[in-house]
Amino acid sequence: MFPSKPTSRSMLFTVTILFLLTSTILVTANEDPTVETDNDGADSDLQELIAIDEQEGGGGEEQQQGDQQKEAEVLSKAQRIVLELNSDNAIRIIDQNEFVLILGYAPWCVRSAELMPQFAEAANKLKELGSPVLMAKLDAERYPKVASTLGIKGFPTLLLFVNGTSQVYTGGFSGEDIVIWARKKTGVPVIRISSSVEAEDFQKKYDLFVLGLFDKFEGHDYEEFIKAATIDNEIQFVEVSSSAVAKILFPNINARDNFIGIVKSEPEKYTAYGGIFEKDTILQFLEYNKFPLVTILTELNSARVYSSPVKLQVIVFADADDFKNLIQPLQEVARKFISKIMFIYIDIADENQAKPFLTLFGIEDSENTVVTAFDNRMSSKYLLESNPTPSNIEEFCLRLLHGSLSPYFKSQSIPDNKEKILQVVVGKTLDDLVLSSPKNVLLEVYTPWCISCETTTKQIEKLAKHFKGVDNLVFARIDASANEHPKLQVDDYPTLLFYPVGDKENPVKLSTKSSSKDLATVIKSLLRAKEDVPKDEL
Repeated sequence: MFPSKPTSRSMLFTVTILFLLTSTILVTANEDPTVETDNDGADSDLQELIAIDEQEGGGGEEQQQGDQQKEAEVLSKAQRIVLELNSDNAIRIIDQNEFVLILGYAPWCVRSAELMPQFAEAANKLKELGSPVLMAKLDAERYPKVASTLGIKGFPTLLLFVNGTSQVYTGGFSGEDIVIWARKKTGVPVIRISSSVEAEDFQKKYDLFVLGLFDKFEGHDYEEFIKAATIDNEIQFVEVSSSAVAKILFPNINARDNFIGIVKSEPEKYTAYGGIFEKDTILQFLEYNKFPLVTILTELNSARVYSSPVKLQVIVFADADDFKNLIQPLQEVARKFISKIMFIYIDIADENQAKPFLTLFGIEDSENTVVTAFDNRMSSKYLLESNPTPSNIEEFCLRLLHGSLSPYFKSQSIPDNKEKILQVVVGKTLDDLVLSSPKNVLLEVYTPWCISCETTTKQIEKLAKHFKGVDNLVFARIDASANEHPKLQVDDYPTLLFYPVGDKENPVKLSTKSSSKDLATVIKSLLRAKEDVPKDEL
């Protein structure tokens, strides 16, 4: 995914992009031309679209199988609702149906396998709701030409075709997310509830929703509510005209006029909207209030988390057992920073989610609770270096909010450089050994994964030996993958920087493609005291 390894400054943005790409679940598609054949015969479309088996099987025997078997049966039935596309029927199915939601997948793709049951669950729910959306899937590896024609370029890809025209899926990746998105895009942005029974039934099905209370389903306020419901891709909107019904969904409602509120399944459950009835301000309110006090990061919700307008984020890494003891006090802290700081929990044992972040701090092997913070406005990161007690976390958050935290720059341990002709610099020693040194310093910036760095290092070692007798010149190197410094911003590796005495703020960048002889000539020209330069040639 990376054309070259990111620098420390760009890594924060890179990791954010990494999670966004992971959560949108794209894997480069196989472009090899293959012959597309349909080995399943010329079955009709109706035969391919197998109806749900309505018969209850097994009576008492089924009851003994338990919840897991029932869930498996529901999933199996749901999967049979999804039409299997191929090279013969794909275009015809799209042309003959007003709404077709297609999942492009590959059998070997892990992300596809994870999304498939969610897609099947959504298909089952949409059928129950009487939705006109036809759910279909295409093995994009088996039928690459069809996949290319439809615009499927990675695995998995979700596309909604409306009267033959496609639009990219922009919702979440749970079954409920897919249902909400599909209904909104096909003309049902809001559910209307008219009775207490309907309200109670609705509560059982939705953990997150937006309530709108209107005397009449008309007028400016209501129209703006509907516009917001249509634009939003993630949250189910519900409308009522009865205050009694509204109180079932939002018990502490105390509105005489039109009302909007968001409901979540967590301690901070009810949040009333207090702004003007304009779609943009309503949507902004939802963006800042749709997340719980502490969001548990998963691959299904990561896209939404990283697109949040709340740019200050505190991320807590802990194992599942430790988090059980931490969640309640952490929620109490988070309650004091609502809409200002987003609190996120990541299971420290989850390498896919945790390791990319912990690597930014050089603590990827940590097993203890870690509290970090990011200011995505400035690409700055912070580390709580004291014990992660609730009081220390709160103080950490206050300083983050007020801008008084010092950014964290990772560093390896200080090495022993005694009698080394090529000094090893780390983040903690860059000031002393380079920026504040009374000598000229030639610094090689490298990374272990850099292929051409080894050749440059051999050149620098050779030059260090050649200039060994020059008292005011030091040769050094720093591993940029493990060390950071605010005044060392490098994009390419290897990089050679000459820090002259008296002007350390403006290092001279030397060519890494030059020969050792040419580099020696440049170094000589940069040294102030010509008498300190050896006369012999390399």
